Amino acid sequence: MSKIKTAAEAVRLIGDNAMIAVNSSSGLCCPDAVLQALGARFDAEGHPANLTTVHPIAAGDMFGTKGVDHIAKPGMLSRIIGGSYPSGPSNAEPPLVWQMILAEQLAAYNVPSGIVFDMLREGGAKRPGVLTKVGLDTFVDPLQEGCAMNASARAQPIVQHVDFAGEDWLHFPPLHPDVAIIRASTADENGNLTFEQEGATLGAMEMALSAHNSGGLVIAQVRRIAQNGSLRPHDVRVPGILVDVIVEAPDQLQTTATAYDPAISGELFRPLHTFRRADFNPGKVIARRVAQELRAGWAVNIGFGISANVPRILLEEGHHGKVTWVIEQGAVGGIPLLDFKFGCASNAEAFVASPHQFSYFQAGGFDCSLLSFLEIDAEGSVNVSRLSATPHRTAGAGGFVDITARARKIVFSGNFNAGAKMHLEGGKLVIDKEGKLAKIVPKVDQVSFSGRRAVMQGQDVSYVTERCVIRLSEAGLLLTEIAPGMDLQRDILDQCATPLRVSADLKLMEAALFREPPFGLAL
Repeated sequence: MSKIKTAAEAVRLIGDNAMIAVNSSSGLCCPDAVLQALGARFDAEGHPANLTTVHPIAAGDMFGTKGVDHIAKPGMLSRIIGGSYPSGPSNAEPPLVWQMILAEQLAAYNVPSGIVFDMLREGGAKRPGVLTKVGLDTFVDPLQEGCAMNASARAQPIVQHVDFAGEDWLHFPPLHPDVAIIRASTADENGNLTFEQEGATLGAMEMALSAHNSGGLVIAQVRRIAQNGSLRPHDVRVPGILVDVIVEAPDQLQTTATAYDPAISGELFRPLHTFRRADFNPGKVIARRVAQELRAGWAVNIGFGISANVPRILLEEGHHGKVTWVIEQGAVGGIPLLDFKFGCASNAEAFVASPHQFSYFQAGGFDCSLLSFLEIDAEGSVNVSRLSATPHRTAGAGGFVDITARARKIVFSGNFNAGAKMHLEGGKLVIDKEGKLAKIVPKVDQVSFSGRRAVMQGQDVSYVTERCVIRLSEAGLLLTEIAPGMDLQRDILDQCATPLRVSADLKLMEAALFREPPFGLAL
């Protein structure tokens, strides 16, 4: 019997009450045609109903790939376990899934992406679940929020705080999906999958294995179908023995708003001069100062936000290739892309499966991580995962908690406060209009990163803004550098909602950072 079906035929195989795992990262690898058909079936029939969906990384976004919003319908979706969620501008209407979360129409959890992959792997191997220290002392910990995003989730806890061999651990149950929906570039008639036009494989193999070993169904969406025997075995990343249904979708996007870019999939290398340089503004100053924390030969994780511009700083300063960038979607090397293409890299050296990348991160196998912040508190804790006023502006934690759990060195970056107007002039920073919202606060709205635990573990943590550099010490936040043009009291201390200690050896940030020409970065 042929495995090849239309999307409408494929989703008719999914029953009520199913747990569905979806392999996606925003638009990257998103099986959008199958999700669209699944939502259309519910609209027509009222089935399948009462679904649980599992998304290690967000399925879809707010920029043209609906993803999970195809199935975000009351009565259809009752529970969602996500490492991240679709996010976008605060002035846009929230995604349907966010509207359901806030209206208590489903139970929603924000579980670190790496842990979600681990839960799937544990289910696929019929093991008793995930025992981890990732997330201790953060919102992941049941002593705080236990990953629950709303009251419906709090009523159904997903994580336990346990004692094992005399130590504190978090325990997450294994996941046994009834269905896995994954995406590749090519399938042969037996369902062997290759990913030659994708920017990552994410967790396709692990997700398929988990569903298959749980007695479930594996649906693979692909751009094209090849004859049996025509695919090179070393190119096959998911074998056909795990794939039940193939859905051909020739118009699938490679990633958000990108039909196809061969540099994203590593089929050719872009000339370095074609990469856009960062505009000269305070954000570029921050990225430049972050770059000064790096050393040649390091493997450096990079996150969404201002720090995503750091690879372009190295390129501009003549140091491209001296640092190897590693991102959670699986790319190693190359140049990570910006904006809604973040999660992809051009000119990558290798693509690692996301679950393996997260094992590398969770154990602190890399040298440094460059991440963003929304808020910093007096203990040095960071919130990057929740804005109560506009929750859909953030995607949730994603891999942030996995990455920071044991990272040896972390550089957080962001604007000093929210809403300030400023410009650069004569090698100095000039504040035109002060911001109205402090980002250095007594207590963060949600603990995505625990400063107290970082001190206990001896992690090297710093916070870089356009106005100053702050280090985390045993006594809390310590101001160590100030930007040229800033008045210490007026522009920094008075703009914090919690006191800052000032180093006795307070230094000026280098004036060259605040001038447009290359500043002479040394690694």
